[in-house]
Parts: sequence; structure tokens; C-alpha cells
Amino acid sequence: MIDLDYLDYLEGFLTDNRKTRFEEVLAQRTKHFTVVVEDIFQLHNTSAVMRSCEVFGIQELNIIEHRFGKKIDSEIAMGAQKWVDIKKFSTIQNCIDTMKNNGYQIIATTPHDDSCLLHEFDITKPSALFFGTEKEGLSQEVMQQADGFLKIPMVGFTESLNISVSAAIIIQDLTTRLRSSDIRWQLTAEERLEKRLDWAKNTIKDIKRIEERYFSENEKKD
Repeated sequence: MIDLDYLDYLEGFLTDNRKTRFEEVLAQRTKHFTVVVEDIFQLHNTSAVMRSCEVFGIQELNIIEHRFGKKIDSEIAMGAQKWVDIKKFSTIQNCIDTMKNNGYQIIATTPHDDSCLLHEFDITKPSALFFGTEKEGLSQEVMQQADGFLKIPMVGFTESLNISVSAAIIIQDLTTRLRSSDIRWQLTAEERLEKRLDWAKNTIKDIKRIEERYFSENEKKD
């Protein structure tokens, strides 16, 4: 449960324009879709996917670090790491289980011929969109447990796109269709409050000192 007094205190350090902007962005945020990247070796690709999530309103990015550790490339992420929730998993199975427990169907993005074309994909179900490595694609562990397969229609000689490009195309298409639908895709009221608190803390300089002052003053009141 969010401490509304604490939130109000922190937002007192923000400009009215900043608070209004938070509300505007949060109104477009969704957890109806979530994105998973599996062992992406090129660090700039993970950062670019994060940026696409932020720009198109996907609130959560899940990173599987089964083989390769991830470090955000701040120049490519362009600050997106402050606004997107990053969740890390040490194993593929743990990530799949978590996604399913959270009510998501597992959707593997792959150029295979039996995959659903992007424009035909059913957006009504909450979905975890899995993106694989640059050369090898998704692991067999993901492919075997996937509830569905999704691909971008292509008409050239090249059989695949860079992961960050694929993610951007898919996320933009699905979120645009989602916002034009009557699906309840928005964050809950509680989730919006949580993000307002997180974003305020990520925005305020010297946040630790300000927090210490707040809690110290409240202890004296008690």
C-alpha cells in the first residue's frame, strides 16, 4: 500500500509540469504486454529494446541472464532505465514460470513459416513477448513451452531483422492496436501510484537526504 503522505511530500519537490507529465505518460502505460529478452549478447541491443518499451508504453522489461550478464548502455537507453521496470532472471525456466504465474501467455517471436503474422495476432490476451539472441534466435526451452509464435511479414531476401528493430516494430504495432481497442489495458490505480512514487524518487536529486529528513520528522511526530 502506497504511503500517500510520503508521495505527496516527494511530489512537493517536483514542478507542476513534471507532475502533469507523469500523469500523462502513466495514462498510456500498460502491463497487458510484457517483453522478455533472452541472453542478448550485444548489450546495446538490450538497451535499445528498453528504449522501445519506454517510448511505446510497455512498463516492464524482463532480462534472462542465463549466459550473458547485462549492463545498460546509458547512451542508447537515453534514460529509459529510469521509467521502465527491469526484472532479471538467472534461468529461462524461472522466467517462463513467472510469466505464466502472472497470467501471461508465452509468445515466441520467430520467422518460422507456421508463425502468426504480426497484423493477425490476437491482442486480447495478456502476452509475454520473447525475443532471442542475434544469431541463434530463441532457445528450444522457450520454443517448446511457447503458447504461440509471432513473426513480422517480410518481402525481401533477408530472413531476419536485428533484435532491437524487431522488438520496436512489434511493440509499436501491438500497443497501437491495443490503445484503439476496448480492452482494459491500462495500469491499475495502485500501479499508477507506485510508479508516481518510483519516478519521483528517480527524478529528485539528493533523494537519500530528502528521504532521511522525511522519516526522521515522522519519527519525532510519533
